[in-house]
Amino acid sequence: MAPRLMKILFITSNRLGDAVISTGVLDALQKRYPAAVFTVVCGPVAAGLFEPDPRCERVITLEKRRHDRHWLDLWSACVRTRWFMVVDLRGSLLSLTLRTRRRLIVKGGRRDGRKVEQLRDALGRHKTPMPRVWTSSQHDKTAEDLLAGGPWLALGPTANWDGKIWPPERFVALAEGLRRQGMRPVLFYGPGDAEKERARPVLEALPEALDLGGDRSLGEVAALLARCALFVGNDSGLMHLAAAAGTPTLGLFGPSRMSEYAPSGTEAFAIAAPGPEGNASLEDLSVEAVLGVAKAILAGNAGSFRT
Repeated sequence: MAPRLMKILFITSNRLGDAVISTGVLDALQKRYPAAVFTVVCGPVAAGLFEPDPRCERVITLEKRRHDRHWLDLWSACVRTRWFMVVDLRGSLLSLTLRTRRRLIVKGGRRDGRKVEQLRDALGRHKTPMPRVWTSSQHDKTAEDLLAGGPWLALGPTANWDGKIWPPERFVALAEGLRRQGMRPVLFYGPGDAEKERARPVLEALPEALDLGGDRSLGEVAALLARCALFVGNDSGLMHLAAAAGTPTLGLFGPSRMSEYAPSGTEAFAIAAPGPEGNASLEDLSVEAVLGVAKAILAGNAGSFRT
């Protein structure tokens, strides 16, 4: 009789940034259980993050419905499977109702320390699970075709709310300041009209910039980011994706908590606007300050800003 296939259910965030942060946990599980296959549950915006993963046999998108009926839909999709393990990073009741040999349930509430470290402690691991990305050969080929030459300066001038956005004219000034070092600007932003409108002032002021924003798959975006020499952007899912792709990444923080949401990776850096954490304004973060850190990253001596 053939051995039963080892199936692991991995429930992660609806939001892109938190989903990217959770990829380190998924990667650690895949290394620990090399024979397992995975079903990932996430929000629609994050689904493309997991689709290129060859160990992921299914991605279930959890789209919110009235009266929490989306959880009933998910239960119906999962209840017939006998799982080897259920890993629930959302602390839902659903994970208690499924047949499984093991459960790892992460409860919310803690806000001290970086998110990756919170996950490490919640799962009882000794090593921090660092985020990663998956790309296909087609993603890599597209990135190679679109970003020949360089070096490329990736800019992420958008975010999910205006308070987290560094003024557009400062992104323009930053690009102009780094042009003297041969950097060529390329803009990234998410799908939808709102994202395009937030990026428009930078695009219009930098007509030579390559526009790679919009409705691209996350695997393709990750492959494109991996070919850039530096990413500078607001606290956003795109910032976390850049860091996970291994791109030298400088995250800009104002009212959001850098101590919790700083990018994670081997080449991840962050700078915060002056003022109390959680109550600072990106209006107070100067071009000179960001440009200085960006140049230090490119020169390999920005250790004090490493996260």
